[in-house]
Amino acid sequence: MLRRTLSAIALCATATVASACETALVLAIDVSSSVDPGEYRLQVDGLADALLDPEVAFALENGKVRLTVLQWSGAGEQQVSIPWTEMATSLDIAAYSAAVRAMPRAFVNSNTAPGNAIDKAVEMLDEVPMCSRHILDVSGDGNANAGTETRSASRRAERRGVIINGIAIESIGVSITQFYRKAVITQYGFVVTARRHEDYPRAIREKLRRELTKVTG
Repeated sequence: MLRRTLSAIALCATATVASACETALVLAIDVSSSVDPGEYRLQVDGLADALLDPEVAFALENGKVRLTVLQWSGAGEQQVSIPWTEMATSLDIAAYSAAVRAMPRAFVNSNTAPGNAIDKAVEMLDEVPMCSRHILDVSGDGNANAGTETRSASRRAERRGVIINGIAIESIGVSITQFYRKAVITQYGFVVTARRHEDYPRAIREKLRRELTKVTG
């Protein structure tokens, strides 16, 4: 079922590649070893539900938005899990939400290398040069412990015109939020703090609303 859904999404993306695009958005999800199976499920279901939120869905459908999902972990571990897809109709959004919900986990028992995830996302954004805004969403629950230096990767992305926003998933305190503010997000980006993974569904919904309502509002 997932293979058929992803095939349909890929065909849709190919067919619409030349159409107008306001926003290209990479949704980059941390699947490093600190994320257990239940926490992974909270992230995946939270994102799938957020795409169906009425305010988010309206902005997607009316804002000429393209989405892709990247799972990331260690330095050499970044996987494009769902390809670029235009959110032209409510059916597109529903199909994408279903694909997210059915998405298998890409990596387990690995390090945390957000810098490499940023570099990979920039490569992905190069595939959609027709889009006016290039945005990267990075969600994670830990500081970098592997790979390229995070702040350097963020600055490279910023020089390419990419806006990076983040969801910092905290277990206690605000150390992850501070790391994202100092090293991950770009000048015009923002961080939403999730209090444990249980708060991720609320955080991703809030973040998508902030990003996408600027397109139509």
